[in-house]
Amino acid sequence: MNPQNLGEMANRIADFFAAEPDHAEAVAGVANHIDKFWEPRMQKQLRACIERGDESLHPLVIEAMRQIADAQV
Repeated sequence: MNPQNLGEMANRIADFFAAEPDHAEAVAGVANHIDKFWEPRMQKQLRACIERGDESLHPLVIEAMRQIADAQV
C-alpha cells in the first residue's frame, strides 16, 4: 500500500481519538484500532514511515505504534 495513504488513514484514526479528553485513552484507542484492524504488512509499513521520521504523522499515531511495539516484546 502507498505509504502516504497509510499515513492519511492512520491520521484519520488519530483525529477521531484526539477528541478523547484522556490522552492515555486516546493513544490506547489508536493502538487498539491499528492492532486489531490493520494487517501486519500495513503496520510494518507504518513503522517504517515513523522510523524515516515522517513528520506528517499525528503524534497519537507515533505513540500508539510505540505502544503496540512494546506490547509485542
